[in-house]
Amino acid sequence: MWAVVRAELADRRGRAIPLTLSALCLIVLFQVAQHQRSPYWGYGLVQDVGFVRAADPWWLALARTPLSLFVPAADLPVWGALAQVLVVFGIAEIALGRRRTLLIAYICTLAGVVYARIGVAVGPGGVLGLPAGDAQVVDTGPSGAVAGLAVYLCLRFRAWFTGALVGMGMFVEAIAKPNLAGREHLVAIAVALAMSAFSTLRRRWR
Repeated sequence: MWAVVRAELADRRGRAIPLTLSALCLIVLFQVAQHQRSPYWGYGLVQDVGFVRAADPWWLALARTPLSLFVPAADLPVWGALAQVLVVFGIAEIALGRRRTLLIAYICTLAGVVYARIGVAVGPGGVLGLPAGDAQVVDTGPSGAVAGLAVYLCLRFRAWFTGALVGMGMFVEAIAKPNLAGREHLVAIAVALAMSAFSTLRRRWR
């Protein structure tokens, strides 16, 4: 993985990761905007275009999901989201290409959105259920996409140890802090595993 990334960056530098750089700019833009008090340029605007909750109508959630990828959590340091996206999206864009990177990121995020609705419908008594209050919780932002992409990359390059560390870290997080974000991360990883298995089978069939 390192050899592929190093060669591409040495040859093209910033031109090798236009998607990643655009994502970083969007994250910074949304971070600044959601801390403004202006009714036209502030938290309300970010909420209208990028906040996804299980309580939202389906059409609204689907319309907001693409931009929700780049809305960082308002109560967490933005540098964490920027570092994750720079490293994981950057490697994925070089190794997998822009289209596949964006597709995997979107599917992992969408899977978390779907799970939140199913979990709230099942209720806290079910195995995968969630409390009713989680219907008002905003989705994970870029972190779900980052978790899914990281696992997919590790499987693609057979970086088993790193992949195991990522998966174990997300699992421990979900146990230590049992909230919607932790479970959405596990869902993103499960979807990434499924996509990786499908891609492997397709290559072998060809």
